[in-house]
Amino acid sequence: MTPMIDVLLVLIIIFMVITPLTPGGLHTLVPQPPDKAEHESSRDIVVTVERDGSIRLNAERIELLALDERLNRIYHSRGDRVLFVRGDHELEFRQIAAVIDIAKGAGLQRVALMTN
Repeated sequence: MTPMIDVLLVLIIIFMVITPLTPGGLHTLVPQPPDKAEHESSRDIVVTVERDGSIRLNAERIELLALDERLNRIYHSRGDRVLFVRGDHELEFRQIAAVIDIAKGAGLQRVALMTN
């Protein structure tokens, strides 16, 4: 029969070898609940792509070619450079991707996709 200390030492060595092999997770930004004092939904800029391909900037209809200039004007002096994009569920993603490309070209740092 082996002494108990030998068994404990073997277990310690096994745990020391296994510990560095634990997989790490992905680093993501977890949504936080909005702070009631800072939440101003009127300041959010939302681009909506309708089912027929028309584009709305908040509530105003706008042409795709004019979107770049308009986003540059809006975000020129703003500190938060976040744009929300919403699209109809029947659209192909390339129509949404065109809006995202224009937003990135306008210098926006973050583009968030909205769901229903």
